[in-house]
Amino acid sequence: MKLLRGKSLLDDPAQNKSTAFSREERNQFGLRGLLPYKVTDIKTQQERALGNLRRKSSDIEKYIFLNSLLERNQRLFYRTMIDHLDEIMPLVYTPTVGEACKQFAHIYRKPQGFYINPEDRGEIASILDNWYETDVRIVVVTDGERILGLGDLGANGMGISIGKTALYVACGGIHSTQCLPVMLDVGTNNQTLREDLLYLGCPYPRLTEHAYLSLIDEFVQAIQTKFPNALIQFEDFQSQNAFDLLDRYRKQVRCFNDDIQGTAAVTLAGIYTSCRITRKAFTDLKIMLLGTGSAATGIAELMMPAFCAAGLSEDVARSRISFVDRQGLVVSSREHFKPRIRPFAHDHASVNFLEAIESIQPDVLIGATGVAGAFSETAIRKMAQFNERPVIIALSNPTSHTECTAEEAYRWTDGRAIFASGSPFPSFRLGEKLFKPAQGNNAYIFPGVGLGVIASRARLITDSMFLIAARVLANMVLPEEIEVGAIYPSLSRIRSVSHAIAVAICQVAQQEGLVDDALPQDLTTYVRTLMYEPNY
Repeated sequence: MKLLRGKSLLDDPAQNKSTAFSREERNQFGLRGLLPYKVTDIKTQQERALGNLRRKSSDIEKYIFLNSLLERNQRLFYRTMIDHLDEIMPLVYTPTVGEACKQFAHIYRKPQGFYINPEDRGEIASILDNWYETDVRIVVVTDGERILGLGDLGANGMGISIGKTALYVACGGIHSTQCLPVMLDVGTNNQTLREDLLYLGCPYPRLTEHAYLSLIDEFVQAIQTKFPNALIQFEDFQSQNAFDLLDRYRKQVRCFNDDIQGTAAVTLAGIYTSCRITRKAFTDLKIMLLGTGSAATGIAELMMPAFCAAGLSEDVARSRISFVDRQGLVVSSREHFKPRIRPFAHDHASVNFLEAIESIQPDVLIGATGVAGAFSETAIRKMAQFNERPVIIALSNPTSHTECTAEEAYRWTDGRAIFASGSPFPSFRLGEKLFKPAQGNNAYIFPGVGLGVIASRARLITDSMFLIAARVLANMVLPEEIEVGAIYPSLSRIRSVSHAIAVAICQVAQQEGLVDDALPQDLTTYVRTLMYEPNY
């Protein structure tokens, strides 16, 4: 890293310490006269930052403040986020990032990340030379077509890539200089955005078919050329594109899709943990998925090897998983299916959602619809009728799109529900019982997977890695967390979770022959030495 001086040093967010520069450093780096007299430590700076943050009247204003802090002083931002993760993560990512993406062009302050558009065709590798870091290990890329449950937000989707890289640093210990947020700006079909004078993306209809795929092919190849040690995380692509791109590249380069594989792993972990509460055998569970998009399909496809590893045949495992969409239960007599859903279409009468619950009597109900209120009171009460401890997992985010709230799930089941959600919900008291629902956040999975891939230099990312990540995550939930209704660990321990997952990923990479060089015997210590601690 080039050693800067004077105002250039203060303007560099990676090197700036602001008032924490010592007297000696102020002399050495030409900072005398550019800073107030008092030298402060990072803890004092945190207190000032938190005070300013908490004075903001809305979450979007808090998001803007935190983003500006990141642009000024990266170490202070990440130290504050790590030390106050429960407070800051919902502001940096879900649910606030949804509103931030909607307003991205209107609250834009300073460039972050890397933008690629169709005019860059044929030159992507060369323009990547403009990125100022050379040791990139994590690339988070979106094309903005399916941002959370909000749909096509075009180039405004860059907020997702920026947010996910922040979680890699804070939750996984990846150094900030090794993370690259990317926006593949291939246009937008959102007419409102195209007519917005402040919109910053390409104001044209989206690329499709060959024009779309060839640009992404070039991008993927350019990343391999410029950053050969990097993994690519695909984020918030439209469902069919998400699967097509994953299938296209997963056996060629280090890549995964967080909406498919990360969501699946965190959901599987919650199901594993729920068995500690219900006392049901994992192999006895019946899983019902409301929705047939990338998240729901990914969950089903990871449940299959999980069931089979536990001893079920493929046919029996498949029979334990059912899908419901707008037409009702997905059954084999239908004429039209999404190709990946067809294996899960059962020989069953055509019934609606409520009738499906009554007929199948699932142990676990999972929502991945993006439709607020999709889990009605009648549906939840039916689940409670057939289960002493019904497992309700409402994955859709932001909060305004969740299938039901924590309070609704607890009230409608008289406090018997085991509840998790994609967006955070506050604690809730019902009678004398205090519930602290845990968020089924992909941040429990993808930072640890990324850290493990970096540590092992695994050539590919496999389903086995997500299976072991789910098992590790479930095993880290403490009895006292389960007692208050949480099926995921406290966010305050998320770096420990990421560390444990990364160690397990290294082991899987070795077992599957994906590692070229021998890894240290003491993987626990080795991985810990790689984790970035933002301090001065």
